Amino acid sequence: MFQSLFNVLDKCKSFSELKKIHALVITLGIRHDDLLSSKLLSVAALSDAGNIDYAYRLFSRLPAPGAFDWNTIIRGYSGSKNPNKSFSVFIKMLRAGVFPDYLTYPFLAKACARLLKPELGGAVHGHALKNGFELDKFINNSLIHMYGSCGDIVYARRVFDEMPMKNIVSWNAMLDGYAKCGDMALARQVFELMSQRDVVSWSCLIDGYVKSGDYKEALAVFEEMRVLGPKANEVTMVSVLCACAHLGALDRARLMHCYVMDNGLPITLVLRTSLVDMYAKCGAIDEALDVFRGVLNGKADVFLWNAMIGGLAIHGLVNESLELFTKMQLVGIVPDEITYLCLLSACAHGGLVKEAWYFFDSLGKHGMTPKSEHYACMVDVLARAGQVAEAYRFLHEMPMEPTASLLGALLNGCLIHGKSDLAEIVGRKLIELDPDHDGRYIGLSNVYAAVKRWKEARTMRESMERRGVKKSAGFSSVEIAGALYSFIAHDETHPNSEQIYRMLEFIVSQVKLDIHKDIQEYLSL
Repeated sequence: MFQSLFNVLDKCKSFSELKKIHALVITLGIRHDDLLSSKLLSVAALSDAGNIDYAYRLFSRLPAPGAFDWNTIIRGYSGSKNPNKSFSVFIKMLRAGVFPDYLTYPFLAKACARLLKPELGGAVHGHALKNGFELDKFINNSLIHMYGSCGDIVYARRVFDEMPMKNIVSWNAMLDGYAKCGDMALARQVFELMSQRDVVSWSCLIDGYVKSGDYKEALAVFEEMRVLGPKANEVTMVSVLCACAHLGALDRARLMHCYVMDNGLPITLVLRTSLVDMYAKCGAIDEALDVFRGVLNGKADVFLWNAMIGGLAIHGLVNESLELFTKMQLVGIVPDEITYLCLLSACAHGGLVKEAWYFFDSLGKHGMTPKSEHYACMVDVLARAGQVAEAYRFLHEMPMEPTASLLGALLNGCLIHGKSDLAEIVGRKLIELDPDHDGRYIGLSNVYAAVKRWKEARTMRESMERRGVKKSAGFSSVEIAGALYSFIAHDETHPNSEQIYRMLEFIVSQVKLDIHKDIQEYLSL
């Protein structure tokens, strides 16, 4: 009977099933069996079928819970929506006279990492040292990860350097810490020093380059991984697909999709969402729709629908985006804050002011609080539609200070609709908020230039130079045969520059010829 109950618990797939099994255990009078109680507690606290608060109620009824049971609850809360409860349980554990072991501290470190509280992590670290765990590899690896996640990379490195024996998990934690902190030079240094690397090592490095915006290097590392490293997994491919999306590299994107299929990687919802997002951002909206439609009925989640709604929006397919939102609700997917952000973006592209107000108001009606991104989208909707005064008024009525993106959206609207007085006010505020951003000075300079106030336009450029702000060179990219080429104005660095400019001159001459023909035909009417 006991073995049967263990087997049933292993196969438990829902919370309602779990409660039925628990009721059966009580009915049979065996709820105080230690092994069965611990198994039931583990499923309730850690499995997808469980519920951590329900697990805690089970735990509270145990006559004498051991360290394993306490660790199970601490672990459950560390991965829950409220990691703080891990520490209240830990304090109760100490008061109950139960000694923490080598498993307790890693779960507490995980909670600190999720809460981004390095000072709390320091207290956990100190407690572990006090109890004689300074040489425990498992605890130290968790501390490196915790400090790195909290941005305290100096302490992470100190723990790493003081470890007498390191394993691949230690190296991966240090590599990931540098990558999370954006120090890709040291992340690469750690990667190169590793005597062995697994898929986690390569994935951390690739993801680090993606997070730091160096998408070309991320793809270069992935190509190196294909030759020298292990087979990529889902985590690797999500980062790689993100890099392709940001570069707009469609040929490379298709190759990455083929890699996923050829290597038999399961198309999970996360991976499918990344594919949809990638194809949409690379301009292949039909391929994005094909991937989206390939999901089995009832197997999609809100993230996948958001990716498709947002993809349609950025392609200007506003009606299709709103229709998809209607279908999403019909199949029972509950929209979240990102859904409404995508819808507001669609309204901005389509000039749908009335619909935008409806979606913005829907956030509050459905228990969600608009974030700065929602306000920025709403300002963008109003500004693009020419309602710049309303946008300015809306901006001042917000419950938060305006961000640079909010003001930038308003400034663009002012420039489009020739509202130079308001554009000057907004432009000056942008410089106050972001004095080291070259685009803020250029934006205000362009405002002055648009109304022929050349002296003020020149003054802005001079102010930028005095502050030491350098103008970033604008560039365009083109993908040819899977390779990406970037060009700035008057660029002659490409080995085939002479042929490129010759072809450009030919194209321009053909355009002029067509324009001339059109004029002649118009005059002859």
